[in-house]
Amino acid sequence: MDKVAECLAGGRILDIIIGGDLVPTESNIQLFNDGNVEELLGKELLSLWMGAYIRVFNLEVPLTDKKNPICKCGPNLIAPTSSIKGIKALNPTLIALANNHIMDQGVDGLHMTMQLLDTNAISYVGAGANLEEAKKPYIFNYGNIRIGFYACAEHEFSIATASTPGANPFDPLESLDHIQELKSKCDYVIVLYHGGNEHYRYPSPHLQKVCRKIAEKGADLVICQHSHCIGCCEKYRGSIIVFGQGNFIFDRYENDYWQTSLLIKVSVDGGFNVEYIPVRKVGNVIRLADEKDANEIMDAFQRRSSEILQEGFIEQQYRKLAFENYLPYIRSLAGFRKWLTRVDVNLLNGFLSKHKYSKNQLFAIRNYIECEAHRELLLAGLRMKGLTDE
Repeated sequence: MDKVAECLAGGRILDIIIGGDLVPTESNIQLFNDGNVEELLGKELLSLWMGAYIRVFNLEVPLTDKKNPICKCGPNLIAPTSSIKGIKALNPTLIALANNHIMDQGVDGLHMTMQLLDTNAISYVGAGANLEEAKKPYIFNYGNIRIGFYACAEHEFSIATASTPGANPFDPLESLDHIQELKSKCDYVIVLYHGGNEHYRYPSPHLQKVCRKIAEKGADLVICQHSHCIGCCEKYRGSIIVFGQGNFIFDRYENDYWQTSLLIKVSVDGGFNVEYIPVRKVGNVIRLADEKDANEIMDAFQRRSSEILQEGFIEQQYRKLAFENYLPYIRSLAGFRKWLTRVDVNLLNGFLSKHKYSKNQLFAIRNYIECEAHRELLLAGLRMKGLTDE
């Protein structure tokens, strides 16, 4: 009898349920403060969630009562320490902290978050006082079965270093070895990768390459979070890669991307089986999708999952995305302020941004970003500039 069969002989299937990004917001903070998870999830969804043996989600916000926003581009998220009551009421087995917002309120914000989780006996993975701590995986033991969790994030403004706290970065020269080592110690490995393009339902060519390499190194399931929308999935060499599951509980926008999501359920019952639970955002809370809605969500998910199997499809879609976003990047690099951007977009049809740089200047910008030596030096200079400005 193998280890899985031996452990399951007692009768219970080992099941894992994984949610996406969770952020208590102004619209539902009272529900978190009160620990009212029945209202946050609804009875049906709450029953499914609590019924799982292992419950995991990504906490994409520091929990602190002291505002100390770091200098960055993009929003600085914050949730009060009182929201820990609702987070604890969700009874998480494990919380992932490897994301681009966990350092939004600085070192103190991360320390307070970890302190709250420790005080409430909630395990976490993917962040720490330094890189050595942040990169540590979490291993769950179920009898003789060992399930390993590894959480990492793309480089934004939250990354730990050898001497500073933050999130565990994805580093192809290090992270792949970490995953391979974890697999040598575990029966199954789940990787939570916080990255990809927001509001984009397909992987970039590079993201697919990265996730496939993670699978080759031993991950049985790779879940890309961060995109805030349901994407697609692929089976690769016996592993499953999910390119976007959407949010868990995060009421910030009302666009189509934020209205639906998936809970990912894993059952270890002699195999490693993955299924998807469609969820619908209803105002400031979430609910299990009804049958019609669930069928539409899954049909679209499966259609996209079939599309990425077509040769050249991922590259073609990504070229379209790049074309749509190229000029906004140029405006940002050129230092266009809001009023100039509005003039350029609404009155001049992008004329200013299209002609801001000469062909040779664009080649130079490309070389500075594309060439490893130039990019490393440029980033070092930008970081030094940021430190001196502070």
